[in-house]
Parts: sequence; structure tokens; C-alpha cells
Amino acid sequence: MTTQKVSVLGVRHHGPGSARAVRRELERLRPDAILIEGPPEADALVAHASGLEPPVALLAHVPGAPARAAFWPFAAFSPEWQAIRYGTSAGVPVRFCDLPAAHSLAETREPAAPGEAPVDPIGALASAAGYDDPERWWEDVVEHRGGDTPFAVIAEAMSAVREGHRPDEREAAREAYMRKTVRAAVKQGHGRIAVICGAWHVPALTAPFPPATADNALLRGLPRAKVELTWVPWTYGRLASWSGYGAGITSPGWYHHLFEAGDRPIERWLAQAAAVLRDEGLAVSSAHVIESVRLAESLAALRGRPLAGLGEVTEAARAVLCEGDDLAVELIQRRMVVGDRLGRVPDGIPMVPLQRDLRDRQRSLKLKPEALDREIDLDLRKPLDLDRSHLLHRLRLLEVGWGTPGQARGKGTFRETWTLRWRPEHDLALIEHAALGTTVVAAAGRRARDLAASGKAALADLTGLVEQCLLADLPDALPHVLAALSAKAALDTDVTRLMAALPAMVRAHRYGDVRGTSAEGLAVIVRSMLERIRVGLPVAVTGLDDGAAADLLTHVDAVHSAVALLDAERPAVEGAPRGRWMATLRAISERQDLHGLIEGRLTRILLDAGELHDAGDRMSRAMSRGQAPARAAAWVEGFLAGGGLLLVHDPRLLGLVDEWLTGLSCEQFTDVLPLLRRTFGAFAPPERRAVGERLRSAGRDDGPGRHDVDDHRAAPAVATVLSILGSTATGGGGRAGG
Repeated sequence: MTTQKVSVLGVRHHGPGSARAVRRELERLRPDAILIEGPPEADALVAHASGLEPPVALLAHVPGAPARAAFWPFAAFSPEWQAIRYGTSAGVPVRFCDLPAAHSLAETREPAAPGEAPVDPIGALASAAGYDDPERWWEDVVEHRGGDTPFAVIAEAMSAVREGHRPDEREAAREAYMRKTVRAAVKQGHGRIAVICGAWHVPALTAPFPPATADNALLRGLPRAKVELTWVPWTYGRLASWSGYGAGITSPGWYHHLFEAGDRPIERWLAQAAAVLRDEGLAVSSAHVIESVRLAESLAALRGRPLAGLGEVTEAARAVLCEGDDLAVELIQRRMVVGDRLGRVPDGIPMVPLQRDLRDRQRSLKLKPEALDREIDLDLRKPLDLDRSHLLHRLRLLEVGWGTPGQARGKGTFRETWTLRWRPEHDLALIEHAALGTTVVAAAGRRARDLAASGKAALADLTGLVEQCLLADLPDALPHVLAALSAKAALDTDVTRLMAALPAMVRAHRYGDVRGTSAEGLAVIVRSMLERIRVGLPVAVTGLDDGAAADLLTHVDAVHSAVALLDAERPAVEGAPRGRWMATLRAISERQDLHGLIEGRLTRILLDAGELHDAGDRMSRAMSRGQAPARAAAWVEGFLAGGGLLLVHDPRLLGLVDEWLTGLSCEQFTDVLPLLRRTFGAFAPPERRAVGERLRSAGRDDGPGRHDVDDHRAAPAVATVLSILGSTATGGGGRAGG
């Protein structure tokens, strides 16, 4: 919309059609001043734009207040960015005209997203035009018009949408400041002023202005805070979320393509999609591309669209290029529709506050970032080492893998071992998470809360998140995570998911005790989950095939270790978790319908815990002639999963295994051989050697002629068995077979 001196160009933030149209309109108008919706404190930063590579963002934050920060992202296809580039290249002064960040960030409540409208004007216009999808309407009316955006028509449409609308206090202040900036530009003598703002604000900047005194009254007395601004790199992944400048867009890669592709955008897009699939080894020919273009264009024609949109090209790619494979479609979505483009900011630009805070913490904790691996041992009873541990765990929560934790030594929780190695990509991770807060602790806490509130985290993920919050000392985030965990656990009826989640919960409970971190309610959740596991496990062990039995055993072993850790400090208490857990395992082990692997493992657990005194009888029954060899072999695998030294110290058990093996026919032995190789191959080399020595010694003790064996004919079988046990054919020690 144009007045005598002022042209107001209403745009959609991050709209390629709007960006192209703004560039053409500026070249036609040749303004001598450009005003852009954004924080005026950033006026001095416009000069750096020529050295930036979008996507980039303006970051405004209040020093010392991590939660009070805002971002104004710009992509190459953002109309505001094109206006900035036009102004800097043409020598035209560029200023920002929105409410200063000093006012918006002074509010104690979380600030609304810059550019956020109180209603959805695009949705209202789309509904009036008979569209059920606002994105499709905007693409048809604006994005697919080749840069011929009807600014006057948009202004008229927005006037109709805003009819009767009364702006709230914040919106009224924003628009009052925009008018104040326009008045100042006119007063300074500029004769051709171009204003680039969200389409929603056009009527407020084109209608006859209210008196300046009225606008000044709206701005008088607004709270003010000290703010700092800088440019930071941005990513297309960030543009795909609701953060910062207006509503997020779900397809930044597609919009970038529409902006860059001067002609034949559909053909170019599908050709690039074919190249992405070929890079992954999928066979896609030029004929596929031709047919997919035809299909996309036909779908657009059937739907009355001026140009095939993202929906049409995705459907065409799914049907022709991907042949219905959803994984291939997801690859195109990740690589092209969203994209992985990262902006670049020169070294002369001030660093992101999150980076600056990390540098400060590194200096205060005497942790110098180095390119080579460096191991450090932390004693968590020392304040300095505890602070170091907190920092490293917070960074891991932010996906900054500067420190890799080493294997825990024993059950103690007072010591940690880390391997530190700084990589350039860690700075990128910090930049990626800069929107979460301006300090490491604030960003880590915000990320934990966001993950818990997303509703997408599985039960095991939430339990791991509880553990991370305790390790990272994030007491403000912990209640939110515990609440999400409690709600998820209460609704989950899958016992295997409960079993997968319990170990992390138990570790978190102990970490809270050791580190002095309060985790109220955690013990209640742990006890509830264990009881539900005890109730559900008898049903879960029924009717399992080999793979399911093996998977369930990994959970049983993990829960068993967790229960031992849970009871470590109160083993003698009546009704303690260990006693109830062992009672459950004993009851299950008495059943006759168990998979051999399950029965053997439960027998070994009970034996090692001193809860069983008839292990030999149970093994004898499991390997009797009435049992199928495959089931007996599975029983042996489960029983010996705890280690092979038991066979060395208990001659009866070794004799039972030996007798069962020698009693198998050739065909039966061949059938169970792979399983036996896996069982005995898992033993440590000293264990295999000791078992072999015990077998050789037992053979000598039997004396000659006991079984009337032909040594020459038996030699190949003996060599095979000894090779399974890890010995050579002569009885000496050696490497394990298989």
C-alpha cells in the first residue's frame, strides 16, 4: 500500500514469493529509506549483513536473565533479508521499526514471538476463499505467482480481516512505535520510504495515523531492560519450529528451492530428489523423474492449483521415485524439505551468549578445551569436581559431546571418569540450542522440560531424562520430568517397557541420595513400577519364540541388577524389593511351559542368589532324554549365561552337561552345535581353559576301558567338543572355537 511518501509492503515472514516480490518492488520504487519490522537496537548490526551467509538470526537477550531472549531469524527467502541486502548494496539506510527489544524483554512473563499476530489472518482469508488449508491458499495466491505479489490487494484483504479488531496492549504499543518510526523518517527528509512488515500490520500503517500524542501515550511508561544484540548462525531445522520471527515453517528447504529456482521448479526439485535417492543406492532413472513430474502436474491440475505445491510433488515422489517406500520419502523430507543448511557469521561478530557462558565456565572450572583426548577422574565429594560433572552432563543434554563418560567402576557413585575432546561441531551444537537459554544451566533445563512436555518421549526415554536431570543438577526441570514420567508410567501396560525403564530410575534414585539432589516422589514411582513388573512378568514369559525370549532375558537381567542396587543400603529390611523380586522369579521358574532359555537363566539367578538348592536336579530334568535337544541346549545357554566357572567348581553340573552331550546322536549334535558354540564362546578365555582342563582331568580319572571307547574313532568328536570348550584336540589350552 502506498501513500505520498510511504510504501507499506505487507509480507509473510519467510515467504519466498513475498521475498521475490519485495526485491522487485524495491527496485521499482528506489526508496531512499527502508524500514523493516524488527528491534531498532539492531540498526548498527545492519552494516555486517554483507558478510553474513543466511540463515542467520538477530539475537536479543537480557544479560543475567537467561529466559529473557528473543530471535529474529532470516533466510535467503525472507522478505526482510532481501530488503536488507537491497539497502546495503544500494547504499540506502536500513532501520528496524518494531517495538524495541528493551521493552519487549523487560516483561516478566515469557515474551510472545516477534511478529506473532493475535489471530490467524491467513487462516481467515483461506476460509473465506473456501480453502481448508491456509498454507495451500497462501501458496496459490502468493508463492506461486512468480514474484507478482499484489501488495494493494493484500492490504485491502487485511483491512477486511481486521475490521472491528481491537489490538491488545502489546500489539497497540508495537504498531504505535512503527508509526513513530515512520514519522521520524519523514521528518528527517526522506521522500521515498519503504516499510516491510507483516501483512497483519499494514492497515495500522496505511490508514490515517492517529495523533502522535496518542501514540506517545501508548509508549509512555513501558518497562525497559538493558539488552544486548548480535548476529548468530541459524539453521533450516530451526526455521521449521515455532521460535522467533513469526510462525514456524515446516518446509524451509522447499521454500528455499522456490526462491532460488528461476524456472521449472517442479522439474528441478524432483531431479534433485532422484539424486538424493541415488546417493543412497536406490535405482532411480530419468524416466522416473519424467513420470513423477507428469504426475505432480496432473495432481495440481485436478485440484485447480496454478502450480504443483509441496503436497503434489511429495505424492508424486512417493508413488514414482520411492515406489511407495515411506523410508525413502522420509529421506527426501529430511534432506530436502527441511534441509540441513547452516548459516555463517564472521569472527568479528560477538559470540552467542551460550558460547560465552561456556567459555566462562571452562575457565572457572579449569577445563581447557583441547583437540586431543584427555582423561580426567572426578571425585564427586569435592566441590570443584562435582561442578565439573554437572557441566559435562548439562552439555550432553544439549548434545554437546565434549566429554564422554567412562565405564563405571563397581557400584560406587562417588567417582566418574571422562574423556574430553573438543571438536568444532560442538560450537554448532551450542548455536543450535542458543534459543533455549543464554547459559548452559538454563538451556539444559529448558531442553529437559521441552523433551518431557513434548509427549513423544517413550517411558524409557523419560526415565533416562530423570537420571540426566539429577546428574546435571537441574532441580527446576526435575519436577516437570517426574510429572511426565508418572503420567506415562501410569498408562503403560507393556511390562517390557516398564522393565527397560526401571534400571535408569533406580540409578537416578541412588544418584539423588549420593549427590544430595532432591527427587521427591522418585522412590514412589520406582516401587510402583517394580510391583507392576512383578505382576506382569508371569504373563510376559508365556509363549515366547527364541528371539523374544532372548530380548526378555536382557530386561530380566537389567531389572535384577537394578533391584540389587536398590536394596544395597537396606538388604535386611523385611519386605524389601529384593525379597519380593526373588519370590516372583522362583514362582515363575516352577512352571512347565517356559522357554528353555528363560528357565535356565532363572535357575542360575536363583542359584547365585542362594535361593535354590536343587539346581542339579533341575538341570538333570532339563537335559533328560524326554526333552528336545534344542530346548535342552537353550536351557544350558540360559543357565551358563552368568559365566562358566560354575562348571569348574561343581563337578556334578559339568558331568550332567558332558553326559547330555555324549548322548546326542550325530544329527542332534549338528542341530544344537551353533547354539552351543555361542554359549561356550561367550565364556572368558580363562574360564574356557579351566573347563577344558577339568574335562581332560575327568577323562583320566575314569580309567581305561570304562566306556569301551575306540580312541581312534572318537578323536574327531573329542576334537570338536574341545574346540567348543576352548581347548585343542590334545587337551591343551587355546583360543575358543567360533
